[in-house]
Amino acid sequence: MAHVDAGKTTTTERILYYSGATARLGEVDDGSTVTDWMAQEQERGISITAAATTFGWKQHAINLIDTPGHVDFTMEVERSLRVLDGAIVVVCAVSGVESQTETVWRQADRYHVPRLAFINKCDREGAEPERAIAELKSRLGANPIAIQAPLFTPKALHKAQPGTGVLVDSFRPSGAIFEGVIDLITMRARTWDPATLGATFSDGPIPHLQMPLASRAREAMIEAIAELDDELMSSWVAGRELAAEAIRAALRRVTLSCRGVPTLVGAAFRNQGIHNLLDAVLDYLPSPSDVDEIRGRDPSDPGGAPTIARTPGDDQPLAALAFKVMNDDAGGQLTFVRVYAGTLRIGDSCLRLGGALDGTQGHLEQIHRLVRMFANHREDIRQIETGMIGAVVSSQGASGGRLATGDTLCDPRSPILLDPMAFPSPVMGIALEPETLEDHAKLAHALERLAIEDPSFRVKTDPESGQIVISGMGELHLEVVVDRLLREFQVRARVGRPQVAYRETVTRRAEGEHRFVRVAGGPGGPRGEFGHVRLVVEPTNRGGGYVYENRAPTTEIPGEYAPAVAAGIAEAVERGVLAGHPLTDLRVQVVGGSYHPVDSNQHAFKMAGGKALLAAAAGAAPALLEPVMSLEVITPDEHVGDVLGDLHARRGKVTRIAPRGGVQTVACFVPMAAMFGYATDLRSRTKGRATYAMELDHYAEVPHQVRDDLARRARA
Repeated sequence: MAHVDAGKTTTTERILYYSGATARLGEVDDGSTVTDWMAQEQERGISITAAATTFGWKQHAINLIDTPGHVDFTMEVERSLRVLDGAIVVVCAVSGVESQTETVWRQADRYHVPRLAFINKCDREGAEPERAIAELKSRLGANPIAIQAPLFTPKALHKAQPGTGVLVDSFRPSGAIFEGVIDLITMRARTWDPATLGATFSDGPIPHLQMPLASRAREAMIEAIAELDDELMSSWVAGRELAAEAIRAALRRVTLSCRGVPTLVGAAFRNQGIHNLLDAVLDYLPSPSDVDEIRGRDPSDPGGAPTIARTPGDDQPLAALAFKVMNDDAGGQLTFVRVYAGTLRIGDSCLRLGGALDGTQGHLEQIHRLVRMFANHREDIRQIETGMIGAVVSSQGASGGRLATGDTLCDPRSPILLDPMAFPSPVMGIALEPETLEDHAKLAHALERLAIEDPSFRVKTDPESGQIVISGMGELHLEVVVDRLLREFQVRARVGRPQVAYRETVTRRAEGEHRFVRVAGGPGGPRGEFGHVRLVVEPTNRGGGYVYENRAPTTEIPGEYAPAVAAGIAEAVERGVLAGHPLTDLRVQVVGGSYHPVDSNQHAFKMAGGKALLAAAAGAAPALLEPVMSLEVITPDEHVGDVLGDLHARRGKVTRIAPRGGVQTVACFVPMAAMFGYATDLRSRTKGRATYAMELDHYAEVPHQVRDDLARRARA
């Protein structure tokens, strides 16, 4: 996982090649890599979807997922981290820690995933591995432990005497060439043979001139580990000689507890450093056997605390999580699953829980076919063991619905509901208008399939205009979806302009009440209807979402009508009160009402609940919220003024300007509504020399003028 263009896919390609999983080296620029298999990925040179594969290294089986680096596809990182035991964070030695590096790091923190750091592109001009390592600490709050040092060779010596590199403390000699690495644990230097594409390497003694610096770096490494590991500390303080195995064992304990991050250096594109990285995966990242137990919930109480435990092992009752869905070309479905306990076999009848289903319900899922995935290629297998990742193949006519992202597969005799993953809310939408009735049917089918694949992609139809609106995480996300609709599903549709996903909220406490009454139509006519609801709305902390509480006495609103009240209020929350946008960050408490023993029914209470919510929200000083993006622009010094002036015009608030090797990094918050077309504007202002990265940070109130304008448009 990493920021865009840090070298994740190139690193993955080398891992697969050196482990023997592939017979050739693919390149991102050529569109020939294993994991970037989609046409859109090959054309754009970026990863769009998380690609899973399996390979072997030194008698171990390793599951690997290459994740996208663009923030629009952060859902792919989220679901991968939910099921994997460890992560490699790739950091560019030139650019250092970037905005999306921070995002994926926070995601890994949320799931308590141990990780390695790989400082890539050490061969590039301007590479400063030491600065990149320092930024891991300063920007991410991490505790990087450098277990390697880069070996640079001045150009004058490179041809005449390779291997006499210059190890540096805090700078790279001008014009120096990255030749290899120094292993600070074994105190050996390693260089790779370019004639074999890095498949072979040589280990030798550290050049004499570099021994003092290497010794100091080793002391710093041991001190960093000892501060976190009492066992190593006692040996170190006692002055005993520390064997390599003792250092690795201590570093493994530190890594598994997420207290330290072993940090390696290399240059994946130049085929340097990958063998060490693979060894570090085995040495420091966890295997399934390192997990003592898997905890889950009782399916009859999905909202309760985790109370059920599973011990990882092939002989245990099954517990597996579906974390990714892909549509099959034949109309079926591939569902990627991680098995936490037990063994999933062909012919099994598993209980499916969670996801799109109510946790108290379930469906028996018949397993007819299992495959192991190698990106978009597959291999039929008979079973998936504990710790492994595979895919369940479901036919087009699967009964009882299909597996969905977040579903749990478990033994029916020993049910368990695993924690699902969090799905981000869309921040941008566009309208689609099919050209013909035939296209309308094709569009509905295509959107249904895409929504099953990607939980961060939403589809809704405006009940008043009948317009189809698709929503996603950003311009690139929606651009890829539209491209797939046109090319993959052959849907002809007109595409509207992007729309910001605004939200509404309340800013103070207010009460609301509605009495829904419909008089009976006389003898033989329709019966009367009666429902009466009283409720209170109040704001919650920003990001708190929508919270519903029913505190009405059953003597006023009988239990049989409570679900109808909740449904009516939920629908009103989705419609909003100002400009038709969903309400958020509010708590709704139903406190009372009344009913009629004859005329009351579900419909009456549903209508009363919705109308009462609208009345309360209208009196609670409603406000309009807009998505505010965290933006980081990297621009040459001479264009900083133009960039800052443009950001100010877009209502941006600059938070940091930091120099970095001939360029300036400008960090700011800016409303998404002001950022459409920014890529083109930035290129023209900086002659194509500036780059930027942007992600959703928070929602904030819009200025009154903007709010009034949006409300007028909604009424029109």
